[in-house]
Amino acid sequence: MDAVNFDELFDHLSKLKVGVIGDVMLDTYMWGHVERISPEAPVPVVTLDQKEFRIGGAGNVALNIQSLGASASIISVLGNDEDGKQLTNLLTEKGIKTDFLLTSTKRITTNKIRIISRNQQMMRLDTETTADLGYEDENRLILAVQNYISQEKPDIIIFEDYNKGVLTELVIEKIISLCKHHKILTAVDPKRKNFFAYNQADIFKPNLKEVKEGLNLLFADVDLASLQSIHDDLKEKLHHQISFITLSEKGVFFQDENQSGIVPSHFRNITDVSGAGDTVIATGALIYKVTGNAQLMAEVANIAGGLVCEEVGTVAINREKLMKECKLLLK
Repeated sequence: MDAVNFDELFDHLSKLKVGVIGDVMLDTYMWGHVERISPEAPVPVVTLDQKEFRIGGAGNVALNIQSLGASASIISVLGNDEDGKQLTNLLTEKGIKTDFLLTSTKRITTNKIRIISRNQQMMRLDTETTADLGYEDENRLILAVQNYISQEKPDIIIFEDYNKGVLTELVIEKIISLCKHHKILTAVDPKRKNFFAYNQADIFKPNLKEVKEGLNLLFADVDLASLQSIHDDLKEKLHHQISFITLSEKGVFFQDENQSGIVPSHFRNITDVSGAGDTVIATGALIYKVTGNAQLMAEVANIAGGLVCEEVGTVAINREKLMKECKLLLK
């Protein structure tokens, strides 16, 4: 790979506009301490000390986009509820555009509530709707994306699927068609349910577990030949441009029409892997849009995913730290 001017490359990122469409969530953390067992049932009584709200799901992809210097808009359907208002406020505070964020009386905003004591998660309580959007909300969402494209003229649209019902087959098909028409790069982080609905997407980024489930594969060895074969199987079904598969501690695999390869992980003190996939797709999509180089996309996104795993909890990538690591590791 030719020498890269990373200062120039990262400057280019700030010129990009990115729409993130998918399942956005509120993450609620409740920290407390336990001193007794409840007299009502054999369960600990947690006395609440601190409460924090964070942006989760597709919102974390948008956070990573913002953190890398680009401009992010979130497009989704929330419930018409207090959690939805809280989440919208958090997104706005982080500079993420919410102009095309919809609410629906037929939905509940996903809220994952974690109760933590002595650095241990005691319980998780989820409030959510996982049913697909109804026909009316599907069409409202498609219209919102049409308006977003018309007004913002984005460079990239990222589909972030968590199987919560926002990304239906109709929504996926119509939005990819719109993106093709307007020459907008599409990047997909899929889940099992609509795994093969992302026909003609540009960048398809599942993890290895999702690929195995989607293609009903059973194999132990992760080598270049088996991954190239997976790319061929995926391409036959999806007609996409680039396979970009995360391999957990083994790194990432990429393949386009010109080249393929496995980029191994760099040694890290892994603390928490949550949110790493969000960082990888955000970083990869931006780098590919600027350079058109799938190998460089994989190299930089691999470093970014590793860096966020050194932090506790879901965090967005630090732009300066990533640039420093790229200069050090990708000479």
